[in-house]
Amino acid sequence: MMFILVCVLTLVTTIKADNYQPITRSQLPQKAQTFLSTHFPDSKISLTRKEIDVTELNYDVIFTDGCKVEFDRKGNWTEVDCISHPLPVGIVPEAIENVVKAHYPDAKVVKIERDFREFDVKLNNRVELTFNKKMQLIDID
Repeated sequence: MMFILVCVLTLVTTIKADNYQPITRSQLPQKAQTFLSTHFPDSKISLTRKEIDVTELNYDVIFTDGCKVEFDRKGNWTEVDCISHPLPVGIVPEAIENVVKAHYPDAKVVKIERDFREFDVKLNNRVELTFNKKMQLIDID
């Protein structure tokens, strides 16, 4: 039993230790490349990498200005984070943008994350909003 436990721990450690692999922009899924060309046409890329996990494959693109975009295995964005400035126009769904404008007219979206259930949005005034898939506001932090 002890031998099997050591083997499993060694395997898990090995997998976790090498889960990021630098890649080129052209190695991203086509959908991710199109997203970058559309929303970040003039931004300089600092790092593009593939993250291999036991159950997932993700891609990260980090720009020299600090923005970061994460994509799933198909090239769909899962997170866009531009810490110091608003996200490019067209990334935030219109319904979410309308709620932000109505309730926080002076605020800008600087980060958005999405998964199969919801959207999490962070504003430059540190307010965090959560929307369900129907674009209805369900939480404010």
